[in-house]
Amino acid sequence: MARKKTITTQPGRPAPIQVTMRRAEVPPTPDQALWVVIRNSADALSFDNYAAFIEPIMCGQPPPRAQGRFDNVRQKMQMPFPDAEPYRLLKVATEVFMMANTGVVIGQNEDNLDTTHRARFGDADFSRLTAHQTPADDALADEERIRLERATTATPTVDQQWQEYLVSIGLDRTIPYLDIIRLKLGDLQIRAGRAFGARECYGILRNKLTRPCLLELLWNYWTEEGMLVQTMNAMSWRFQNRRGPHERDPLALVEIDPLRGLNNLLWGWVQDEEHRLTIPRRAYEYDHEYGLELIGKAVPAIRGADSRSRFLEGFHTLLMLTSIFYKEDDDTTVVADGFPVLNALRDVHLVLTQGSHNQYGDLPWTARQEFLMQQWILARPEMREFLPRRIMVDYPEPWMDSVETMKSLQGWTDTSILHFRDMAIFGEKILLSIRFGRWTDEIHQENAANWARYWRPEVQGYVYAYRAATGVDLAAANVSGQVNATLPSVLLSQRLPQPGDGARPQVRAAGAQPRAVTGAAKRRAVGDGSQRRALPSGSQRRTDRARQRKPTPSSEPLPRS
Repeated sequence: MARKKTITTQPGRPAPIQVTMRRAEVPPTPDQALWVVIRNSADALSFDNYAAFIEPIMCGQPPPRAQGRFDNVRQKMQMPFPDAEPYRLLKVATEVFMMANTGVVIGQNEDNLDTTHRARFGDADFSRLTAHQTPADDALADEERIRLERATTATPTVDQQWQEYLVSIGLDRTIPYLDIIRLKLGDLQIRAGRAFGARECYGILRNKLTRPCLLELLWNYWTEEGMLVQTMNAMSWRFQNRRGPHERDPLALVEIDPLRGLNNLLWGWVQDEEHRLTIPRRAYEYDHEYGLELIGKAVPAIRGADSRSRFLEGFHTLLMLTSIFYKEDDDTTVVADGFPVLNALRDVHLVLTQGSHNQYGDLPWTARQEFLMQQWILARPEMREFLPRRIMVDYPEPWMDSVETMKSLQGWTDTSILHFRDMAIFGEKILLSIRFGRWTDEIHQENAANWARYWRPEVQGYVYAYRAATGVDLAAANVSGQVNATLPSVLLSQRLPQPGDGARPQVRAAGAQPRAVTGAAKRRAVGDGSQRRALPSGSQRRTDRARQRKPTPSSEPLPRS
């Protein structure tokens, strides 16, 4: 901000004219209301809200809201094994929390769980953006004002934009993207939520059309890469008195007494293992929706029937073009061009929607439920005794300390869980805004410019977290103008400690020759741009090791310090 200066003028001379330049304005577009819905709905599923909902229930108190739904689910959900009531209660409460928050929820936090509710698209309530009755209302309105670059009370209001954006289908309303899908299904009638596929009630399910689950499996992928699942598996393994893979088990002194609640929770968790998603099932879905793979001893070779191999290149291209747009948009002498961003949005939208089939409707829901339960168990106070943590490190969520301690004890990686959490949260919001947007028939660059401005904190946060975790700068392209589309699991494996390398992992440039990697990534890895090359294996390993001693010049820019 420029400082004010006192200007003195000589008698008889006109006062000098002060000239200021502002960033070019972009007119509001109706789809901005969709992004408000997505951002607030994703925030409603935060761990803080989940913990605020779970804690009273696990203390024997009624839930903060949804009492009738909680009682209904509690009666229906029964465990096939005895002596696990605390675990069953946690599972029921998590299911109800998901049912109440995976929809259109505006302005929810741990202080107002009893005043908001999940709604259909047509029943979205934006009153909290203009109410200004509590400090939380003011904070919510200020956040949207910064992102929309106008006051929430200005015309058009978010509610007016939302009503303009929705499409009417009889007495129901939905977003334009889902309306296009409805038209592709022909003259099928819209049926009530209890129509389970019988011929007499065959048709489109109303709840799927008017109240879809705003979830992205990318949240689970990055959380799993951050070692949440591995940490919980290690604790479960030790709870069963099974020795770890090391000669000296780092968890040998973990002795969980039966006088506190953690003991029975872990008992129920171990007993219920056969009813949870397995690593191969999640791995196949990661490959189907995003073309992403996991690398690890417990991950089998993935032979997906339909892999989204073009997603990573398209998504990274979008982030690179958006970063260029930000630089141009901050220059007050330039009107930033939104068309490159618009074209990239269209490409990523097409890839995402191609993967919206088969398990897409249910697996992200179940995976999110299981991961939230793992986070809550690892956040319990008893974990401080078994997994000592650095007290002065202020992680935003309490379960993160347990994961960081486990990583240090097991020697897995020293990349902070904070970066993986950020990529999970930011990536989910970005992809939801692309998946459910109407990008295929959009021709005006104003929509893409508004999208880039609204999601700037998430885009730049994702780019930074990705560089911190993998060493690859997504805001930069190589000399040929292409982005680095190497699988994240391959990049992460290159930064793991190797035998003979000492305790610290080796950090490599983005274009350096990778080490030999076994498991799922031996089959393939994505190189720069759209090129795909096989990772070294067999007789090639000796030659590649020799080459690694003399690194070849890389066409990729080195990661910034």
